[in-house]
Amino acid sequence: MMPGIYMMMAMLAHIFAQEPEEPVTYTCTDGYEYDPVRQVCKDINECAIVPDACKGGMKCYNHFGGYLCLPQNAQIFVSRGDETVQPTEPSPPNPPVPPNVNSQPVSLPERRPSGPYRPCTPGFTLDEQNYCRDVNECQVSQPCDHQCYNLMGSFICHCRQGYELAPDSVSCVDIDECAFSRYMCQYACVNSPGEYSCTCPDGYELQGTRTCQDINECETDHKCSEDEICWNYYGGFRCYPKNPCQEPYVRTSENRCVCSSTSACRGLPQSIVYKYMNIHSDRTVPADIFQIQATNIYSNTHNTFRIRAGNEGGEFFLRRSNNVSAMLVLTKSLEGPLEVIVDLEMITHHTVTNYRTSSLLRLTIIVGPFSF
Repeated sequence: MMPGIYMMMAMLAHIFAQEPEEPVTYTCTDGYEYDPVRQVCKDINECAIVPDACKGGMKCYNHFGGYLCLPQNAQIFVSRGDETVQPTEPSPPNPPVPPNVNSQPVSLPERRPSGPYRPCTPGFTLDEQNYCRDVNECQVSQPCDHQCYNLMGSFICHCRQGYELAPDSVSCVDIDECAFSRYMCQYACVNSPGEYSCTCPDGYELQGTRTCQDINECETDHKCSEDEICWNYYGGFRCYPKNPCQEPYVRTSENRCVCSSTSACRGLPQSIVYKYMNIHSDRTVPADIFQIQATNIYSNTHNTFRIRAGNEGGEFFLRRSNNVSAMLVLTKSLEGPLEVIVDLEMITHHTVTNYRTSSLLRLTIIVGPFSF
């Protein structure tokens, strides 16, 4: 019995005399955990295990040893020189080195991603807190020709009035307003960078920005002599003699000539009155343009009207209005500049004495060079 007890005590003393074996431990850096099966440190997917890792509508992107909160449309690219490709699966860092193994450090091949990657989409940049912040391209690179407006993740260019955005979306090109329509200006349109202007022909001045107004040279500056009268027409002026009377007629008043000799004026109008008028070129027809009217009204008379001369082309028609007046009608459009002289005659028939007499109105029509 005693020998057995002594043997048991000896075995226990031997067991307790041995130093306990220290367990092997492994250490991984933050963001990694040890994989006992593969015996490597593997990345922790915080996006899968951390509730509400990202807030404010941001999307969680896992990456080596951590995670990023990026916009929903963010994409991660890896740059290999000039080539941009999608990154491969994240590679964990070196597997852990068990302490006290052969008492020597173990050097293992270093595993890194294939190239630097950009966790932010174009238009954003990663800040110190690993957040993607918008890049203000308008301040950084001033990409626009005229005005730049920064947007979230991008920018937009705007051109000043008179310019439009080119296909490259950053350059501004001049708008040729004159090419839009021939009605931009009443006469001529002149395009210039960023704007346009209207011009008028000689004899006209610009009224407002588009229309042309005739200049009355007879009121401003003309070269008519003292023996002439100045007649302004659309686009210019003309000088006519104050005394237009020719023998056998004599002047009795302004623009009026009378034949006092019965024998010399046989078959001729008793009086001639000179009148002037101006019309636009290419006037719409038919158009009433001038009214002739008797200055004296006598009883027992009947008046008829006719165009005595100046209507060889059939441009006019004389319409009798009543016994003392008639209207000259333009039936064919006239293109200026042009001067037309039309003789309008009124024949008076005295019904009691059966006496006939006539008077003439010599109308000078000046057609301007333009339709305005």
